[in-house]
Amino acid sequence: MRANLINPLGPRIVLASRSPRRTELLTLVGAHFTAHPVQVDESPEPDERAEAHVLRLSEAKARAAWAQEGAAASASDCVYVGADTVVTIDRLILGKPAGPEDAERMLSLLSGRIHEVWTGLYVLDAAEGRSVGGAQRSIVKFARLEAEDIRGYVATREPLDKAGAYAVQGYGALYVEAIEGSYSNVVGLPLSYLKHLLGLLRAAPIPGA
Repeated sequence: MRANLINPLGPRIVLASRSPRRTELLTLVGAHFTAHPVQVDESPEPDERAEAHVLRLSEAKARAAWAQEGAAASASDCVYVGADTVVTIDRLILGKPAGPEDAERMLSLLSGRIHEVWTGLYVLDAAEGRSVGGAQRSIVKFARLEAEDIRGYVATREPLDKAGAYAVQGYGALYVEAIEGSYSNVVGLPLSYLKHLLGLLRAAPIPGA
């Protein structure tokens, strides 16, 4: 069995996400976890900035997973992790494209430019009444794409369920020239920051204790 280095002294992680990329990242570091996908409205609020957006949604996802699973006898042995990732450029929040045409629009915006990737994390120990959260930013430099590059990439269908319409761990790696900050953040789950938050959660005082 692989060492669980991300949360060695803590309870099982419940990942409030359906993302296979996040599941793969937690598996990579030997995390003791289960995935509990939830549905929340991911629409940005008017004039909402990227950091506020991912913080709001990551908390909503963690709390939704707790609300759905909280009645289970094993729920007290869990911490709930919500995560949300967006790409932002020109103060526009780029979530998952609505379809191929929207994916082409997003890739055209990113072509030859620098953009930001934000991931919000929220870690909830509902049984103890403790929670911590925060957001991580990475800066990505994108290659200049010709129209045929964009059409060919969208035809693979990889962009259709990815924030910003690309996957740095897939074909999208062909178009990422440089990353400043966490690579796993660009994938969708900043592992080092998650480990940091789990440590903060264990050290946080229990309300009313």
